[in-house]
Amino acid sequence: MKVLFNCNVPFMLAHGGAQIQIEQTKAALEQIGVETAFLEWWNDRQTGDLLHHFGAPSSELIRLARVKGWKAINTILLSETCNRPRWALLLRRVLIRAAMAAPLPQTLQPRWQAFRMCDRVIVSLEAEKQILVRAYGVQECAVTKVPIGLPEPFLKAGPGPRQGDYLISHGTIAPVKNSVELARLAIEAQVPVLFVGKPFSTTDSYWQQFRQLVDDKWVRYRSHLASEVEMIGLLQQARGFVLMSRYENWSLAAHEGAACGLPLLLPDLPWARERFGPQASYFPREGPARAAATLRNFYQNSPNSPPPKVRLYSWREAAEILRDAYATTLQSGTAAA
Repeated sequence: MKVLFNCNVPFMLAHGGAQIQIEQTKAALEQIGVETAFLEWWNDRQTGDLLHHFGAPSSELIRLARVKGWKAINTILLSETCNRPRWALLLRRVLIRAAMAAPLPQTLQPRWQAFRMCDRVIVSLEAEKQILVRAYGVQECAVTKVPIGLPEPFLKAGPGPRQGDYLISHGTIAPVKNSVELARLAIEAQVPVLFVGKPFSTTDSYWQQFRQLVDDKWVRYRSHLASEVEMIGLLQQARGFVLMSRYENWSLAAHEGAACGLPLLLPDLPWARERFGPQASYFPREGPARAAATLRNFYQNSPNSPPPKVRLYSWREAAEILRDAYATTLQSGTAAA
């Protein structure tokens, strides 16, 4: 079995969770004996058995993989879609089903039609799976849930002394993370929050807004830490972990916080409820005043709050589930177009 990895967005243009997932998945698959390689678009002699595409695929890509004799696997992060309100999801489902019933030429078929052409679609959450099945018409047997893993140092870290006076929030400084909004909330609530991460660009206006809020009292900042040991140290000293993102699908940062023994304050979104349920604290859905009070109460109660006790996966465990999905796909027939 040889798997060829492909991705829409070059890592140099957009770092973050998707890059980590691809790199860690590829490394873990190789550790358990699965041959992998990145798709070499310039090499017309490259061979393989499976094309594993990360990101939204095109129908043409799937068709060409079929011509080559490859099975087509897709990992898709339905981060924004699965966190939409129920009415919006219902409307989307009705519109998609109506479009699916209309006979359209191949050149006009929407991109989501490719999901139905794939031999298997990989997601991490049940919420994502249900959207693929109910809204996009993907056969349930063609969707596999594969958890997102953590590196071994985080899995072995455990709780630390938690003697710091700050909450921690680590990840890309970007609008989707509501970094500026959380910084303003920290100032309003007078709660020290340590942000750890980097922007996509230091010339970005959003980054400039964030930098102006850093006062080293309520809003503290450390650049992205490449060292897992350093990151674990900061987490183990923190009183708790806080995230106020607009949407996620499986927050690596939140799981790292849980692995290091921190209580979590998260946005009240389906991904968070699915992963942590009542074991985490949540921001109110509406009202900045209530959000400030929630942040302040979480900070005050965090020294005595326990971390969520949820199943945390290693990248090796995730790779083993994926390997089995590959094997099943190779043994099965081609998905319906």
